[in-house]
Amino acid sequence: MKKSRRRALFVVTAVAAVIAVGLTTTTVVNAVATDAEKEHIRPYGETVEVDGRDMNVMVTGAGAETVVLLPGFGTSSPVLDFAPLVPGLAADHRVVIVEPFGYGLSDGTDVPRTTENIVTEVHEALGELGIDEYVLMGHSIAGIYAIEYAQRFPEEVTAFVGIDSSVPGQPNMDIAFPTGLLGAVKSLGLVRLLSGVGGSGYDDPVFTDDDREQIALLSTRNSLEPTYLDEMSRIGENFRNALGRTFPADLPVLLFVQSDNATNPDWVSLHERQARTVDDGTVIALPGEHYLHHRQTPAILDAFREWESERGAPAA
Repeated sequence: MKKSRRRALFVVTAVAAVIAVGLTTTTVVNAVATDAEKEHIRPYGETVEVDGRDMNVMVTGAGAETVVLLPGFGTSSPVLDFAPLVPGLAADHRVVIVEPFGYGLSDGTDVPRTTENIVTEVHEALGELGIDEYVLMGHSIAGIYAIEYAQRFPEEVTAFVGIDSSVPGQPNMDIAFPTGLLGAVKSLGLVRLLSGVGGSGYDDPVFTDDDREQIALLSTRNSLEPTYLDEMSRIGENFRNALGRTFPADLPVLLFVQSDNATNPDWVSLHERQARTVDDGTVIALPGEHYLHHRQTPAILDAFREWESERGAPAA
C-alpha cells in the first residue's frame, strides 16, 4: 500500500515537473517570438494623438459623404477585417476606419473601457482628422457604442448602419469572463500555441495568405492584453448601461442582420424591434456568419447605395 502511494506521488511529481518545464518553455518562446514578430508587422494608415497616445486610422476614397467604420470586440486588425468592404465603399465615399485603443496598430491604454470612454476617444480621433459629419457603420458590439455616440453627437452622425450589430437586451451578455485566468494564459504563451493549431479565423477566400499572416501577428500582439481584457470585463456593464436606450428617433438606421443565427432564433426580431424605435429604420436579413462583411460584400454595398439614394444622400 505504501509503495503504491509512493509510486503515485512520484508520478504526480513527474507530471507536475513536465508541465512546469512545458509552461516555462512556452512562456520563454512567447516572449522571444513576440519581440521578434514586431519587425514583421507591416504598418498601414496613419496615427492621430488621442489622450496622449497614438490611435491608428485609415482614410481612403473620396466623396460627398463620409463613412466611419467601427469594429466588433477584439478585432485584431479593423483595417484588414474591413478590407473586403472598403474598395466598394471608397469608390464614391470617403471611408475612415478607426482602430480604437488596443486594436490593430493603436496603442493600448489604462483608461477603463467603458462605452463612454471609447466613444469619447473615437470622437476625438475624428476631430483630429477634421471629420465632423459622417455615417457610422459598425460591426457587432459597435452597435452598442454607436447608440451612445449618436446620442452625444447628433449634429455629426447622419445615419447608422449596423453589420450584424449588437442590440440592447440581447441575451447572454451578462456573462462574467475569467479575465485573470485569460491574462495568465496569454502570459504563459498558451494563446500562441492554441492559435497555431486553430488558425487565424480568416479563412474566407477574400483574404490572401499575406492578410492572414498579418492578422495572426496582430492577434498575437493584441489578444488578451490588458486593454483587451479590460474591455472584455466591462461587456456586461456596457450592455446593462445600454438597456432601454435607443438611437435618436430622427436618425436613419439600416441594419444588416444574420438571418440564420442558430444560437439566437430571435436575432432578426430583436433588430426589427430596434428599427421601429426610429422614424426611418430598415432591417435586411442576409444568410451567413457573424462577419457578414466578409462574404456578403456585394449585397451590403448594393443595399446600402439603394438605401442612401432613397434618403437623398449627396452624390459623390
